[in-house]
Amino acid sequence: MSKKQLFTLEYPLRCSPSILYDFLSTPAGLQEWFADKVDEREKVFSFSWNGSVDKAEIMESEAEKFIRFHWQSAPTDEFFEFRIEKSEVTNQTILVIKDFADKKDIKDQSQLWGSQVKDLFHRLGN
Repeated sequence: MSKKQLFTLEYPLRCSPSILYDFLSTPAGLQEWFADKVDEREKVFSFSWNGSVDKAEIMESEAEKFIRFHWQSAPTDEFFEFRIEKSEVTNQTILVIKDFADKKDIKDQSQLWGSQVKDLFHRLGN
């Protein structure tokens, strides 16, 4: 079994970090763009897509900065993370997504994230 690689995607947007963080860290916010249905119990999020459910626990978070999840079905060293940064040049908010995928799947995985982030931007009025 090949080891998955970490990849990073960056999306600049017009939005305050506090509003963006709510869309990245709460069941209601994530349900707006990331999954069909999202529930949370004791830092474990259940994400539903077309009837299938995946669970991820929060590994680490800091309000308005980042949240890191670990899929319960994934190896312990893999995660997906949403990080909020500010461009020093433009003062624009930047959503940084880190995720793992097999090398041959990174392009497809990046396109899937792009599609989901497009939904997020729509919800945020970007």
